[in-house]
Amino acid sequence: MKAIIVKEPGGAEQLSVTEQPKPEPKKNELLIKVKAAAINRTDILNRENKAGYLDTPILGVEVAGIVDEAGAETDVEPGTAVMGLVNGGGYAEYAVMPADRAMRIPENLSFEQAVAIPEVFLTAYQTLFWLGKLSKGETVLIHAGGSGVGTAATQLAKQISNAKVITTAGSKEKLDFARSLGADAGINYKEQQFDEEVLKSTDNQGVDLILDFIGASYWQKNLASIKVDGRWVLIGLLGGAEVEHVNLMELMAKRIQLTGTLLTPRSDQYKADLTADFASNVLHLFKDEKIRPVVDRIFPFEQIQQAHEHMESNKNIGKIVLRVD
Repeated sequence: MKAIIVKEPGGAEQLSVTEQPKPEPKKNELLIKVKAAAINRTDILNRENKAGYLDTPILGVEVAGIVDEAGAETDVEPGTAVMGLVNGGGYAEYAVMPADRAMRIPENLSFEQAVAIPEVFLTAYQTLFWLGKLSKGETVLIHAGGSGVGTAATQLAKQISNAKVITTAGSKEKLDFARSLGADAGINYKEQQFDEEVLKSTDNQGVDLILDFIGASYWQKNLASIKVDGRWVLIGLLGGAEVEHVNLMELMAKRIQLTGTLLTPRSDQYKADLTADFASNVLHLFKDEKIRPVVDRIFPFEQIQQAHEHMESNKNIGKIVLRVD
Protein backbone atom coordinates (compact mmCIF):
# COMPACT_ATOMS: atom_id res chain seq x y z
CA MET A 1 0.00 0.00 0.00
CA LYS A 2 1.01 3.62 -0.43
CA ALA A 3 2.02 5.39 2.77
CA ILE A 4 3.86 8.53 3.84
CA ILE A 5 6.97 8.22 6.00
CA VAL A 6 9.70 10.55 7.24
CA LYS A 7 13.02 9.80 5.54
CA GLU A 8 14.94 11.42 8.39
CA PRO A 9 14.06 14.05 11.03
CA GLY A 10 13.71 17.51 9.55
CA GLY A 11 11.52 19.73 7.43
CA ALA A 12 8.56 18.95 5.19
CA GLU A 13 10.92 17.90 2.41
CA GLN A 14 11.65 14.75 4.42
CA LEU A 15 8.12 13.45 3.83
CA SER A 16 7.97 10.77 1.17
CA VAL A 17 5.29 8.55 -0.41
CA THR A 18 6.51 4.93 -0.31
CA GLU A 19 5.25 1.38 -0.49
CA GLN A 20 4.67 -0.17 2.93
CA PRO A 21 3.18 -3.49 4.11
CA LYS A 22 -0.57 -3.46 4.58
CA PRO A 23 -1.30 -3.75 8.33
CA GLU A 24 -3.37 -6.57 9.79
CA PRO A 25 -5.98 -6.01 12.50
CA LYS A 26 -5.55 -7.83 15.79
CA LYS A 27 -8.23 -8.67 18.32
CA ASN A 28 -10.47 -5.65 18.99
CA GLU A 29 -9.03 -3.76 16.02
CA LEU A 30 -10.38 -2.62 12.67
CA LEU A 31 -8.59 -2.36 9.35
CA ILE A 32 -9.73 0.90 7.73
CA LYS A 33 -9.55 1.65 4.03
CA VAL A 34 -8.57 5.26 4.50
CA LYS A 35 -10.43 7.87 2.48
CA ALA A 36 -9.07 10.93 4.27
CA ALA A 37 -6.46 11.76 6.92
CA ALA A 38 -5.86 15.05 8.70
CA ILE A 39 -2.75 17.04 9.51
CA ASN A 40 -1.98 17.80 13.16
CA ARG A 41 0.81 19.63 14.94
CA THR A 42 1.77 16.39 16.64
CA ASP A 43 2.61 15.10 13.13
CA ILE A 44 5.04 17.98 12.68
CA LEU A 45 6.64 17.29 16.06
CA ASN A 46 7.06 13.63 15.12
CA ARG A 47 8.45 14.59 11.71
CA GLU A 48 11.04 16.74 13.47
CA ASN A 49 11.66 13.94 16.00
CA LYS A 50 10.72 16.26 18.89
CA ALA A 51 8.01 13.93 20.18
CA GLY A 52 8.26 10.16 19.97
CA TYR A 53 4.56 9.29 20.27
CA LEU A 54 4.37 6.86 17.38
CA ASP A 55 5.49 3.24 17.07
CA THR A 56 5.24 3.27 13.28
CA PRO A 57 7.29 5.15 10.67
CA ILE A 58 4.00 6.25 9.08
CA LEU A 59 2.66 9.56 10.42
CA GLY A 60 -0.99 10.44 11.05
CA VAL A 61 -3.20 10.07 14.14
CA GLU A 62 -6.72 10.38 12.71
CA VAL A 63 -8.52 8.92 9.73
CA ALA A 64 -11.93 8.58 8.13
CA GLY A 65 -12.77 5.67 5.88
CA ILE A 66 -14.53 2.35 5.47
CA VAL A 67 -14.03 -0.73 7.63
CA ASP A 68 -12.31 -3.24 5.37
CA GLU A 69 -11.78 -6.00 7.92
CA ALA A 70 -12.77 -6.46 11.55
CA GLY A 71 -10.58 -8.34 14.00
CA ALA A 72 -11.88 -10.80 16.56
CA GLU A 73 -14.24 -9.58 19.29
CA THR A 74 -15.39 -6.46 17.43
CA ASP A 75 -18.98 -5.50 16.72
CA VAL A 76 -18.37 -3.17 13.77
CA GLU A 77 -19.35 -4.60 10.41
CA PRO A 78 -17.09 -4.35 7.33
CA GLY A 79 -18.39 -1.64 5.03
CA THR A 80 -19.21 0.74 7.89
CA ALA A 81 -18.05 4.34 7.42
CA VAL A 82 -16.09 5.40 10.50
CA MET A 83 -13.77 8.10 11.81
CA GLY A 84 -11.43 8.07 14.78
CA LEU A 85 -7.97 8.23 16.31
CA VAL A 86 -5.22 5.78 15.40
CA ASN A 87 -1.85 5.11 17.02
CA GLY A 88 0.03 6.45 14.03
CA GLY A 89 -0.17 5.11 10.49
CA GLY A 90 -2.93 7.43 9.32
CA TYR A 91 -1.12 8.78 6.25
CA ALA A 92 -1.72 5.56 4.30
CA GLU A 93 -4.20 3.69 2.13
CA TYR A 94 -4.96 1.37 5.06
CA ALA A 95 -4.68 1.94 8.81
CA VAL A 96 -5.49 -0.03 11.95
CA MET A 97 -7.86 1.53 14.50
CA PRO A 98 -8.87 0.21 17.93
CA ALA A 99 -12.54 -0.71 17.56
CA ASP A 100 -13.53 1.21 20.69
CA ARG A 101 -12.32 4.45 19.10
CA ALA A 102 -14.34 4.10 15.91
CA MET A 103 -17.21 6.58 15.55
CA ARG A 104 -19.82 6.09 12.85
CA ILE A 105 -19.76 8.98 10.41
CA PRO A 106 -23.04 10.91 10.32
CA GLU A 107 -24.66 10.45 6.92
CA ASN A 108 -24.67 14.19 6.20
CA LEU A 109 -20.85 14.39 6.33
CA SER A 110 -18.25 13.56 3.69
CA PHE A 111 -15.06 11.68 4.58
CA GLU A 112 -13.12 14.95 4.30
CA GLN A 113 -15.47 16.61 6.78
CA ALA A 114 -15.51 13.60 9.09
CA VAL A 115 -11.73 13.41 9.43
CA ALA A 116 -11.77 17.01 10.66
CA ILE A 117 -13.59 15.85 13.81
CA PRO A 118 -11.69 13.28 15.93
CA GLU A 119 -8.49 14.97 17.11
CA VAL A 120 -9.69 18.56 17.46
CA PHE A 121 -13.19 17.93 18.77
CA LEU A 122 -12.04 15.25 21.22
CA THR A 123 -9.25 17.56 22.40
CA ALA A 124 -11.66 20.49 22.74
CA TYR A 125 -14.22 18.32 24.56
CA GLN A 126 -11.57 16.95 26.91
CA THR A 127 -10.10 20.36 27.75
CA LEU A 128 -13.42 22.20 28.09
CA PHE A 129 -15.39 19.64 30.08
CA TRP A 130 -13.23 16.81 31.47
CA LEU A 131 -10.39 19.08 32.57
CA GLY A 132 -11.80 22.61 32.41
CA LYS A 133 -15.13 21.77 34.07
CA LEU A 134 -16.90 24.44 32.02
CA SER A 135 -20.35 25.07 33.49
CA LYS A 136 -23.46 26.70 32.08
CA GLY A 137 -23.09 30.41 31.47
CA GLU A 138 -19.41 30.68 32.40
CA THR A 139 -16.87 32.68 30.39
CA VAL A 140 -14.03 30.98 28.51
CA LEU A 141 -11.01 32.51 26.77
CA ILE A 142 -9.99 30.41 23.77
CA HIS A 143 -6.64 31.29 22.25
CA ALA A 144 -5.84 30.40 18.62
CA GLY A 145 -9.50 30.90 17.75
CA GLY A 146 -8.95 30.08 14.08
CA SER A 147 -7.18 26.78 14.71
CA GLY A 148 -8.78 23.37 14.46
CA VAL A 149 -9.15 22.99 18.22
CA GLY A 150 -10.11 26.65 18.58
CA THR A 151 -12.99 26.41 16.10
CA ALA A 152 -14.15 23.15 17.69
CA ALA A 153 -13.96 24.54 21.24
CA THR A 154 -15.91 27.67 20.34
CA GLN A 155 -18.80 25.61 18.99
CA LEU A 156 -18.82 23.12 21.86
CA ALA A 157 -18.67 25.84 24.53
CA LYS A 158 -21.68 27.61 23.00
CA GLN A 159 -23.80 24.56 22.23
CA ILE A 160 -23.20 22.54 25.40
CA SER A 161 -22.64 25.20 28.08
CA ASN A 162 -24.05 28.36 26.49
CA ALA A 163 -20.80 29.95 27.64
CA LYS A 164 -19.59 33.42 26.84
CA VAL A 165 -16.70 32.83 24.43
CA ILE A 166 -13.80 35.23 23.96
CA THR A 167 -11.26 34.28 21.30
CA THR A 168 -7.88 35.57 20.21
CA ALA A 169 -6.41 35.35 16.72
CA GLY A 170 -3.97 37.24 14.52
CA SER A 171 -6.24 38.39 11.71
CA LYS A 172 -9.65 39.92 11.16
CA GLU A 173 -10.55 36.99 8.91
CA LYS A 174 -9.98 34.47 11.71
CA LEU A 175 -11.85 36.58 14.26
CA ASP A 176 -14.81 37.08 11.94
CA PHE A 177 -14.94 33.34 11.35
CA ALA A 178 -14.84 32.66 15.09
CA ARG A 179 -17.81 34.99 15.54
CA SER A 180 -19.68 33.10 12.83
CA LEU A 181 -19.25 29.98 14.98
CA GLY A 182 -20.67 31.70 18.04
CA ALA A 183 -17.79 33.60 19.65
CA ASP A 184 -19.07 36.61 21.59
CA ALA A 185 -15.86 38.65 21.37
CA GLY A 186 -12.70 38.52 19.30
CA ILE A 187 -9.33 40.04 20.10
CA ASN A 188 -6.55 40.60 17.55
CA TYR A 189 -3.43 39.86 19.57
CA LYS A 190 -1.29 41.63 16.98
CA GLU A 191 -3.14 44.92 17.47
CA GLN A 192 -4.57 44.72 20.99
CA GLN A 193 -3.45 43.73 24.48
CA PHE A 194 -5.67 40.73 25.01
CA ASP A 195 -5.60 40.88 28.81
CA GLU A 196 -6.89 44.45 28.77
CA GLU A 197 -9.65 43.52 26.33
CA VAL A 198 -10.63 40.46 28.38
CA LEU A 199 -11.04 42.58 31.50
CA LYS A 200 -13.16 45.07 29.56
CA SER A 201 -15.40 42.23 28.39
CA THR A 202 -15.82 40.76 31.87
CA ASP A 203 -16.33 43.87 34.04
CA ASN A 204 -12.76 43.45 35.33
CA GLN A 205 -13.60 40.00 36.72
CA GLY A 206 -11.62 37.87 34.24
CA VAL A 207 -12.63 34.56 32.70
CA ASP A 208 -13.57 31.29 34.41
CA LEU A 209 -11.53 29.13 32.02
CA ILE A 210 -8.58 29.60 29.65
CA LEU A 211 -7.70 27.21 26.83
CA ASP A 212 -4.05 28.05 26.24
CA PHE A 213 -2.23 26.88 23.11
CA ILE A 214 0.56 29.44 23.46
CA GLY A 215 2.37 28.90 26.74
CA ALA A 216 5.32 31.01 27.88
CA SER A 217 4.78 34.22 25.92
CA TYR A 218 1.20 34.55 27.22
CA TRP A 219 1.97 33.70 30.85
CA GLN A 220 1.58 37.15 32.42
CA LYS A 221 -1.39 38.18 30.29
CA ASN A 222 -3.18 34.92 31.07
CA LEU A 223 -2.59 35.53 34.77
CA ALA A 224 -4.17 38.95 34.39
CA SER A 225 -7.09 37.55 32.36
CA ILE A 226 -8.23 34.79 34.71
CA LYS A 227 -10.56 35.33 37.64
CA VAL A 228 -10.19 34.09 41.18
CA ASP A 229 -10.73 30.30 41.32
CA GLY A 230 -10.32 30.14 37.55
CA ARG A 231 -9.17 27.07 35.62
CA TRP A 232 -6.35 27.24 33.10
CA VAL A 233 -5.69 24.33 30.73
CA LEU A 234 -2.35 24.36 28.92
CA ILE A 235 -2.72 22.52 25.64
CA GLY A 236 0.13 23.83 23.46
CA LEU A 237 3.44 25.68 23.49
CA LEU A 238 3.42 27.77 20.33
CA GLY A 239 4.86 30.68 22.34
CA GLY A 240 7.56 28.71 24.12
CA ALA A 241 7.91 26.28 27.02
CA GLU A 242 10.03 28.18 29.55
CA VAL A 243 8.72 31.07 31.64
CA GLU A 244 11.24 33.33 33.35
CA HIS A 245 10.64 34.81 36.80
CA VAL A 246 7.50 32.93 37.74
CA ASN A 247 5.85 34.27 40.88
CA LEU A 248 3.95 31.33 42.32
CA MET A 249 2.19 33.62 44.77
CA GLU A 250 0.23 35.03 41.82
CA LEU A 251 -1.20 31.56 41.16
CA MET A 252 -1.89 31.00 44.85
CA ALA A 253 -3.50 34.39 45.41
CA LYS A 254 -6.08 33.73 42.69
CA ARG A 255 -6.40 30.05 43.64
CA ILE A 256 -5.83 29.15 39.99
CA GLN A 257 -6.04 25.51 38.87
CA LEU A 258 -3.38 25.06 36.16
CA THR A 259 -3.57 21.80 34.20
CA GLY A 260 -1.29 20.61 31.41
CA THR A 261 -2.44 18.01 28.91
CA LEU A 262 -1.60 16.16 25.71
CA LEU A 263 -4.05 13.80 24.02
CA THR A 264 -1.91 11.79 21.60
CA PRO A 265 0.30 10.05 24.23
CA ARG A 266 -2.69 9.18 26.47
CA SER A 267 -3.51 5.54 27.07
CA ASP A 268 -5.72 3.51 24.76
CA GLN A 269 -8.33 3.21 27.51
CA TYR A 270 -8.41 6.97 28.11
CA LYS A 271 -8.97 7.63 24.41
CA ALA A 272 -11.67 4.96 24.27
CA ASP A 273 -13.50 6.46 27.25
CA LEU A 274 -13.21 9.97 25.83
CA THR A 275 -14.46 8.80 22.43
CA ALA A 276 -17.47 7.06 23.98
CA ASP A 277 -18.42 10.10 26.08
CA PHE A 278 -18.02 12.45 23.12
CA ALA A 279 -19.99 10.22 20.76
CA SER A 280 -22.83 9.93 23.26
CA ASN A 281 -23.09 13.65 23.97
CA VAL A 282 -21.97 15.39 20.78
CA LEU A 283 -22.38 13.33 17.58
CA HIS A 284 -26.09 14.16 17.37
CA LEU A 285 -25.14 17.84 17.12
CA PHE A 286 -23.35 17.11 13.84
CA LYS A 287 -26.36 15.22 12.53
CA ASP A 288 -28.61 18.15 13.48
CA GLU A 289 -26.08 20.60 11.96
CA LYS A 290 -25.84 22.58 15.19
CA ILE A 291 -22.07 22.21 15.06
CA ARG A 292 -19.89 21.45 12.07
CA PRO A 293 -16.37 20.36 11.24
CA VAL A 294 -14.28 23.18 9.82
CA VAL A 295 -12.12 22.22 6.84
CA ASP A 296 -9.57 24.81 5.76
CA ARG A 297 -8.11 23.05 2.73
CA ILE A 298 -7.93 19.59 1.16
CA PHE A 299 -4.63 18.40 -0.33
CA PRO A 300 -4.09 15.38 -2.60
CA PHE A 301 -2.11 12.53 -1.04
CA GLU A 302 1.01 13.33 -3.07
CA GLN A 303 1.05 16.95 -1.82
CA ILE A 304 1.84 16.03 1.78
CA GLN A 305 4.84 18.36 1.87
CA GLN A 306 2.67 21.32 0.86
CA ALA A 307 0.08 20.31 3.47
CA HIS A 308 2.67 20.40 6.26
CA GLU A 309 4.06 23.71 5.02
CA HIS A 310 0.55 25.14 4.99
CA MET A 311 0.10 24.25 8.66
CA GLU A 312 3.51 25.65 9.56
CA SER A 313 2.58 28.96 7.91
CA ASN A 314 -0.21 29.27 10.52
CA LYS A 315 -2.66 30.69 8.01
CA ASN A 316 -5.26 27.94 8.17
CA ILE A 317 -8.74 28.36 9.63
CA GLY A 318 -9.79 24.90 10.80
CA LYS A 319 -8.41 21.58 9.67
CA ILE A 320 -5.99 20.70 6.90
CA VAL A 321 -7.08 17.46 5.26
CA LEU A 322 -5.26 14.91 3.12
CA ARG A 323 -7.43 13.09 0.56
CA VAL A 324 -6.07 9.54 0.49
CA ASP A 325 -8.48 7.86 -1.92
